[in-house]
Amino acid sequence: MAENDNRTRVVIVAGTYRIKGEIELVAGARVTDYMIDAKAFFAVTNAEVWDLEGRKIFAAPFLNVSRAHVVVVAPD
Repeated sequence: MAENDNRTRVVIVAGTYRIKGEIELVAGARVTDYMIDAKAFFAVTNAEVWDLEGRKIFAAPFLNVSRAHVVVVAPD
């Protein structure tokens, strides 16, 4: 399978968790645009979930994240 050029690495702070992973942006879109258009949940692939003290909780190939719990999202 070909590598997807639309994937963007992000760091998300949601509640007491820090999530590192990838979101799929439309070509030319910004992370801000993605979040404005996101539904109640959005997909994060190749996800790692960490607590705020730096301990890795788990990793998953796919994770649905509740938009309502997102405090910060930034490109990694």
